[in-house]
Amino acid sequence: MQRMAVTSTPLREKLTLFWHGHFATGASKVRDPKLMYLQNQLFRTRGSGSFEALTQAVAKDGAMMFWLDTETDKRAHPNENFARELMELFTIGIGNYTQDDVTAAARAFTGWAYSRQTYRYFFQADQHDYGTKVFLDQSGDFSGTDIISILVNKAESARFVLAKLWSHFAYPVEPGAPVVGDLIGVYGRGFDLSGSLRAVFLHPLFRSAQTRTGLVKQPIEYLVGAARALGLGAGASPSAGGGGRLTLALAASALGQEPFNPPNVGGWGQNSYWLDTATAEVRLQAALVLARRADLSSIESVPVSQRPVAVADLLGLDGWGPTTASALAGQADRPEQLVALALASPDYVVA
Repeated sequence: MQRMAVTSTPLREKLTLFWHGHFATGASKVRDPKLMYLQNQLFRTRGSGSFEALTQAVAKDGAMMFWLDTETDKRAHPNENFARELMELFTIGIGNYTQDDVTAAARAFTGWAYSRQTYRYFFQADQHDYGTKVFLDQSGDFSGTDIISILVNKAESARFVLAKLWSHFAYPVEPGAPVVGDLIGVYGRGFDLSGSLRAVFLHPLFRSAQTRTGLVKQPIEYLVGAARALGLGAGASPSAGGGGRLTLALAASALGQEPFNPPNVGGWGQNSYWLDTATAEVRLQAALVLARRADLSSIESVPVSQRPVAVADLLGLDGWGPTTASALAGQADRPEQLVALALASPDYVVA
């Protein structure tokens, strides 16, 4: 959380968080902080390169192998967990494969293992199924590496991955959406994530009103964005009630997004997933903590009537809707409450 709050490369951290939700693994099952850290570093260093290279690396990552049981995938008893999620959630999406494909892929990953002592992947040749496998209408003595290569080269994979990227940075779309088709040429045969992101950000629809209000901020994004706007870090701070301590990580967990611990292999949800009355109250309390920590002299130095506009500028917004503007005007003479209310407003939560 501290890295995200103070980094000079926020896009890299946002992309790292995105991949953590896409290739979701949780500390609750992995039970090894070093494995979670190594995976986080993998997303950070390879998350803007080739999607195939990233997926191949994730498949041999210890956190993923223990989370989806690849390391228990033996010739006599192939474990289908990773094979199924590799297709459904990571590469091509549901409806583009059959149970027979899952079975064949699981056989291809047999013999893959990971050492918790050396923190390295290794291959157990005597546990691998060397028989012929029929996978997505192709036949051969496929290895796990071959399976991933076949998947990422499918046309369905390009649309699936690009839809995920657009949905995380702009607004939710399905793989068949026209805007996804606009990005395919850049993604190309090299599975270029950096080029694809550039194409997302330069697309005319990325600057549309639909994009500006297309996503409810995930709690981690919400808290980090607020901390960055207010010039704060992620460390301990006085709680809103005056006693105890609060960190961005604790606040994110209270809002339902515990860092390093997605709820399941599907990762965290979007939009309405984050909206309910309980989290609305927690969000307001967290906003009060941040406002009380911040240097609000830039707000206090302007006339009371202009303070709501000054807060919008501080938070990177073009302005306020009429309902929010009216609510903020009633708190304009109380800078901390004004900023907290602005942070908790729908205008900021979806911006």
